[in-house]
Amino acid sequence: MNKTFVSALEAVLAPEEVLTSDGAREARRFDQWAVKHLRDWGGASPPAPGVVVRPTSVAAVQSAVRISAAHRVPLIPFGLGSGVVGGVQPDTGSALLDLGGLNAVRFINETDLVAGFDAGLNGLEAEEAVAAKGLTIGHWPQSIAISSVGGWVSTRASGQFSTAYGNIEDIVFSLEVVLPNGELLIAGKAPRAAAGPDLRQLFLGGEGTMGVVTGVVLSLRPQAERRALSAYSAPSLEAGFEAQRRIVQADWRPPVMRFYDARETRRMFRDQDEGRPLLIMVHEGPEGRVEAELAAIAEIAAREGLTPAPTAATAQWLERRNHTPAWRDLFERGLVGDTIEVSAPWSRIAEVYRRSVAALETLPGLVNASAHSSHVYRTGLNLYFSFALKRDSAEEMERAYFDAWRVVMEATAAAGGGVAHHHGAGRLRKPYLEHDLGETGVALLRTLKGALDPHHVLNPGNLIPDV
Repeated sequence: MNKTFVSALEAVLAPEEVLTSDGAREARRFDQWAVKHLRDWGGASPPAPGVVVRPTSVAAVQSAVRISAAHRVPLIPFGLGSGVVGGVQPDTGSALLDLGGLNAVRFINETDLVAGFDAGLNGLEAEEAVAAKGLTIGHWPQSIAISSVGGWVSTRASGQFSTAYGNIEDIVFSLEVVLPNGELLIAGKAPRAAAGPDLRQLFLGGEGTMGVVTGVVLSLRPQAERRALSAYSAPSLEAGFEAQRRIVQADWRPPVMRFYDARETRRMFRDQDEGRPLLIMVHEGPEGRVEAELAAIAEIAAREGLTPAPTAATAQWLERRNHTPAWRDLFERGLVGDTIEVSAPWSRIAEVYRRSVAALETLPGLVNASAHSSHVYRTGLNLYFSFALKRDSAEEMERAYFDAWRVVMEATAAAGGGVAHHHGAGRLRKPYLEHDLGETGVALLRTLKGALDPHHVLNPGNLIPDV
């Protein structure tokens, strides 16, 4: 690590904001990406950053960014480390910018239904703060207890209740961002604006490459008056897709609509398994709307050949929805696996499913290839593929892991789908972004990065496809 750079940080920031101990650096070597955990398990431990900067004010973030730019030292923004696509990859020549020290609830405005948060605040703590006033953000990613509000923005996240409440881009009111030159930008100040392009979009999904998100104002909703559960068994995958299309295009919006193929139903809901795909839904809102929605959806489901199933499956999902096995537990069994979320228009979604599962089935040692949908739109659907492969060594597991990702990315693109839905791109997806953005879009992304960050100080190597 550049000692002059560290000395410059120490001259401006408080002692507790510049961490150089082995313990502080080792604790921030990687996030939740399976590959980093696999390498660590296999003995090829990922490197630690040369220094950790943990600012406790926005001004300290600005100083750290300016000093990094002046010394040309890579600066890697880090929320709470819940990323799963390789967005955090420090080395001894880089500084890790730990935003966990910015963790305050700034305000809650019950009249305007907005709340402001520091970017490093734990997402569950943000939700609990507004819940105490009878409100909700409505954003419930599986990682809510281990992710940050700023991380939601930077990865363009979706929550489990998105069909009614929207994705993070639908919930963001305004952003506070430190630009790569250290200047502070506030983007967004009114319910809607026609003041040129929406600058918030530069940082929604920017993954720390375009600026450092330091503050977020989110729109809120009153907590639901009523919650109800439903579940339906589908005669085929296509029938389940069609039922969801008809539900959402009729303008019904169950916050949760999850549809599991037969394999995944068998694995996830053994007590409810009838050898058929399963659609589960959570309904929320005013009493009258929930009752009307339940009745209307029952009619649609019946027309498409779906039959009512026990709602115990939906209750089980609600209870267990944020539980995930530890990576090491899989590795110890000789397995490597992951989930891959994509999306497609209604007219292409069945083909995306077929091609992707077929592509996974060509891989040797396949233990599982299945999928479910979890986010529904008027125009289409997302799919969440799960795979597991059996291998004999960490090196073979890593090769198999990347093979699985490659075949699903290529199959999805060939079938007309989008290769990234809500986990971001990171280093894992960036080789495939041309499928979604095209050559012109990728070139524009590089141009934006170069204009904002000409010295490529902020999270270099992430998101932007290599030339």
